[in-house]
Amino acid sequence: MRFPFTIGLAAGNLAPAAMRILAIDYGTKRLGLALSDETGTIAQPLGFLSAQPASKLLDLLKKTVADRKAEEIVVGIPRNMNGSYGPAADQARDFAAALQQLVTVPIKTWDERLTTVQANRFLIETGMRREKRRERVDQTAAAILLQSYLDRANR
Repeated sequence: MRFPFTIGLAAGNLAPAAMRILAIDYGTKRLGLALSDETGTIAQPLGFLSAQPASKLLDLLKKTVADRKAEEIVVGIPRNMNGSYGPAADQARDFAAALQQLVTVPIKTWDERLTTVQANRFLIETGMRREKRRERVDQTAAAILLQSYLDRANR
């Protein structure tokens, strides 16, 4: 059967299927997590994990990658306002390297400058109390980081 119309794309030229991406807002006390939808379009906060002990953290992240079927990980790298990298960026890179030893999916880094500030402002604007903001700021920052990454990738 032939259709009397075309859909605009020739067979074989369809874009590859999008994938789920896990974002990590690395911190020395807690890590915020966010996950993209299946289309790789929308970032959603996923929660947070305690950064210590490191071995337990890495095991939990490995399990999260498998359970959520993430095909890529994005780790936020903090940059100074002048674009330079400081000690926190070195720690985040070391963390990404340690995680890469445990997972088979690719890990990319992404500029996370001001994501925590944006997350706090957003949560304040929603009227969230300070105690609740502490619980949500890391995962919200991870979602902002991931949305930035997705928006850039989908241009």
